[in-house]
Amino acid sequence: MNSDTKFLYQSLDAFSQFGGLRKEIPDSVKLNLNPNFELRGYQVEAFARFFHCYKNNFPGKSFPLHFLFNMATGSGKTLIMAGLILYLYEQGYRNFLFFVNSTNIIEKTKDNFLNPASIKYLFQQEITIGNRRVRVQPVENFEGVNPNEINIGFTTIQKLHSDLTNQKENAVTYEDFRKHKIVLIADEAHHMNVATRSEMEISSKTGRISCLNSPPRTTSPIQRWRRSIAIKSSSATTCPNSATTSFRKT
Repeated sequence: MNSDTKFLYQSLDAFSQFGGLRKEIPDSVKLNLNPNFELRGYQVEAFARFFHCYKNNFPGKSFPLHFLFNMATGSGKTLIMAGLILYLYEQGYRNFLFFVNSTNIIEKTKDNFLNPASIKYLFQQEITIGNRRVRVQPVENFEGVNPNEINIGFTTIQKLHSDLTNQKENAVTYEDFRKHKIVLIADEAHHMNVATRSEMEISSKTGRISCLNSPPRTTSPIQRWRRSIAIKSSSATTCPNSATTSFRKT
């Protein structure tokens, strides 16, 4: 990689260090996350970077908009994802597709997002945004969903590929992506650089989830993510993980 190449997070590092980032968490996020999970300083920083990049132009910004949070195991990436869902709901998004690389993570993730009785539940017992009570609804696809709720589909990249290439009843389809604004959230996203050629074809057909698949073999993954990495963990851990968010323009 050229030594002059600059990552998005490096620009944001400098901008933050000089006091350019507003470290204010909007009420839609602050008041609706589980109060038992106090936000740590670097999580506030991660939110601030997302909010700034969402609202402002920067070199290389394009839609669909992609962000990658390269953070350590146990650093609270899932809580950040929950906060981003709340924030984007307030911006007009209603449909979210959360996917991972393996099925054994799905049930745990569902519990965190959907089960108020779970000690790891991410939200307030009652979510209120814009003086309206909002529910989190699990969905199989985005046809006929309630436009006033947070609708989340949970899947794996392998199942998503299968559902899109082999039409099935109640599964996500290409039509969902054509008709609806859908925010794509990938946990453990660093595993998804091993996607197969057939999985890569999803992006060419929908034009909306390319950032979550493996780049062409002739493209360096580092170069591909250069303008998408919003925050990079400085922890000494040897197990960095990553989460990505992708969505198209309103």
